Amino acid sequence: MMAHYFCVSCPQVLPPSPEARGNVDVWVTCRHRRNIFWRCRDRQPHLGLFEIGPDHELYRLTCMMQAGLWAAIQASMEHPPVGLPSEEDFAEVLTQAHEGFEMDTLAGPAFAWVRHSLGLSEKDYQKALGPGGPYLQFVSNSRSKASFFLSQDQRFFVKTQQRQEVRVLLTHLPRYVQHLQKHPYSLLSRFLGMHSLRVARGKKKYFIIMQSIFYPASGLFQRYDFKGCEVDRWVNPALEEGPFLVLKDLNFQGKTIHLGPQRTWLLRQMELDTAFLRDLSLMDYSLLLSFHQLQEGERNQARSFSSSVRSMQGAQSLEEAAEQKSRLLFDRPQTPHILDGPEQRYFLGLVDLATVYGLRKRLEHLWKMLWYPGRSFSTVNPTRYASRLCQWVEAHTE
Repeated sequence: MMAHYFCVSCPQVLPPSPEARGNVDVWVTCRHRRNIFWRCRDRQPHLGLFEIGPDHELYRLTCMMQAGLWAAIQASMEHPPVGLPSEEDFAEVLTQAHEGFEMDTLAGPAFAWVRHSLGLSEKDYQKALGPGGPYLQFVSNSRSKASFFLSQDQRFFVKTQQRQEVRVLLTHLPRYVQHLQKHPYSLLSRFLGMHSLRVARGKKKYFIIMQSIFYPASGLFQRYDFKGCEVDRWVNPALEEGPFLVLKDLNFQGKTIHLGPQRTWLLRQMELDTAFLRDLSLMDYSLLLSFHQLQEGERNQARSFSSSVRSMQGAQSLEEAAEQKSRLLFDRPQTPHILDGPEQRYFLGLVDLATVYGLRKRLEHLWKMLWYPGRSFSTVNPTRYASRLCQWVEAHTE
């Protein structure tokens, strides 16, 4: 039987290569000429969430992900984490063979600790990511080459990763866990699992599981991606409409994040988190933001909280602020990225934490200095990047 190669960008079936004859259903990435690529792109809806059904070009891939994740989480349930991860836990690779593919789970016990620290049940995690229902494809105006999927309940993101990005994340994973242990309300995105999937004779495809910052998603008003600079930081809403449009820094001009007493906590946590990323030589990360209006009962709770904070001003430590935030969110566990202001509930967090300021980025910085003289752009050294983003947040909050 003849093998068929499926394009990951469109449902076109391509002729098999001579060496592939005799194999069946080989899933590979193909290259197209530029005009073919744009024709395929035009077939896709531009923005939104789309259920990955049997006719979807990524259906088989997501089915393999679901089957592999169900088995990997089952193994974790049988060997739950005890205490902080050890050195061996960070280096562990669990390989599980399945029909037609195999999946590796990287540093499984370490990510199980992160899930446990959020109070996340392994059964709930398995149910959301396993074969119970199809994933949703998330299509936004992001320039990332990665594929994004959401679990049916929109609680977890599945994002494909480059091998180099995986290496960076694994290298920094021990310090990441230490940071979350010390700062449980950190704004850093929560990585919940890292895996690689390989079909026979194919290359490994890496992907990572993250907790969605925008969960629960109902009622959210606008979504923003901030980097604290101006070059390429404007999106024309008239050209790219829809509820999943992601706006940028310049779209937020003239607007303010109204936090009231919690502003002090946010600015301090931004300093702590960006200093952590700076020390790892990371840059080009983003602060995501969305929000919705509080209901009357929630506003009363927020006002009561504000009064208690004002009564403690001048003697409040970061630990006390974290405890107060915990009391404010007592009815919503597992939501470190939610912060209530007097009138609005904000969903915010730092994402894309795998870009190292190496040689390529240094050269890109020099090129942009010549191309954009006197303007601020994203490719700067980690120290400058961290301080600039903190300054942006300070200037846009009250």
